[in-house]
Amino acid sequence: MHDASTVAVDRRQQIVDLMSGFTLETTPKGAAKVADFRTHVRPGTAVYVTFLQGSRFEDTLATARRLAGEGFDPVPHIAARAIPSRSFLEDALARLAGELGIRQVLCIAGGASTPVGEFSDTMQLLDTGLFERYGISRIGVAGHPEGSPDISPDAMTQALRWKNDYARRTGASLYLVTQFCFEAAPIIAWDKRLRAEGNALPIRVGIPGLATVRTLFNHAQACGVGASMRFIRRQAMNVAKLMSVSAPDRLVTELAAYKAADPGCGITGLHLYPLGGLKKSADWAYAVMDRRFRMTPDDGGFEVTLPPS
Repeated sequence: MHDASTVAVDRRQQIVDLMSGFTLETTPKGAAKVADFRTHVRPGTAVYVTFLQGSRFEDTLATARRLAGEGFDPVPHIAARAIPSRSFLEDALARLAGELGIRQVLCIAGGASTPVGEFSDTMQLLDTGLFERYGISRIGVAGHPEGSPDISPDAMTQALRWKNDYARRTGASLYLVTQFCFEAAPIIAWDKRLRAEGNALPIRVGIPGLATVRTLFNHAQACGVGASMRFIRRQAMNVAKLMSVSAPDRLVTELAAYKAADPGCGITGLHLYPLGGLKKSADWAYAVMDRRFRMTPDDGGFEVTLPPS
């Protein structure tokens, strides 16, 4: 029988274990505002770099090059609907592998409704054989715990089955990365359903970094994060709370408890979206990793001790 102090220690360790090794995301535009990532992020961290339709892949490449030079592990996005041709894709992968030695990317369909070229989904990208040709063997693909407006549930099931098969056929290390969510319950239910359907791809769950409720609400509206939107909408309806800063502590606590209770679960780590700014989110994440937090039983979360601004 555990006493209360032992249970508290166990819960803290679960949280530290889940938070350790977190990855994070930046846009080329956002990266340009950061003088030196080493000021805020610890060396060796995997930093994902977006490639959005309407932007230039040169900017993604330049940001990845800069991050590598500063001692990080850049993970560029390859967005199917933003790629004009197979030759463009081959050139992009050749440069990533040849110039930067990159062996890991995130493959997504992309949010655009109309593709600019011949690719509309991740499976078409992977089916080219170009990732194997250029030695890019660790590949993140999108996971949708709360569904997606761009793809039906049946199509998502078929796509995930295809990606599991691709990983088995090629020996590539595929894993799922989710959009940011605000609540644990939809993620847990989704993981259980995926396991029942035979998914073997590990899952990195997206969490929002520290940001005001207004900022989170605006991002949630833009990204369409499904069931979690109800949670943040309830917060945003309280005008007095719009400018208060929200932290994902309860989300992390509940996911950590689920992972500890069910070692067979698919969740292996967290992906941080620094929606309210890199410094604020990174400081919070490292405070958790370094155990500078205390449990707050009344709300089911925890409170961190942040360094002075």
